Amino acid sequence: MNDDDGLYAMPNMEVRGRLMELRQRHQDLDAAVEALLDKPLPDQLQIARLKKQKLILRDQITKLENQLTPDIIA
Repeated sequence: MNDDDGLYAMPNMEVRGRLMELRQRHQDLDAAVEALLDKPLPDQLQIARLKKQKLILRDQITKLENQLTPDIIA
C-alpha cells in the first residue's frame, strides 16, 4: 500500500484523534467555501482551491476510516 502520508502505522487512538482533526478542518473549509459563495462576486479561484483541499482531506479521512474498519473476508 501507499504510505506516502504516514497514516498506516498509527495506533487506533491516534487514528481517531487524527480523524477528528481532519473532520474539523474539512468542516472549516466547507464553511469558508459557503462564506465565499455568499459574496456578491465570489472569488472562483479561491473557491476551487478550498474545494481541492476539501477533497484531499476527504481522501485522508477515508484512508483513516478504512484503517479502523477490520477487513472482512467474504
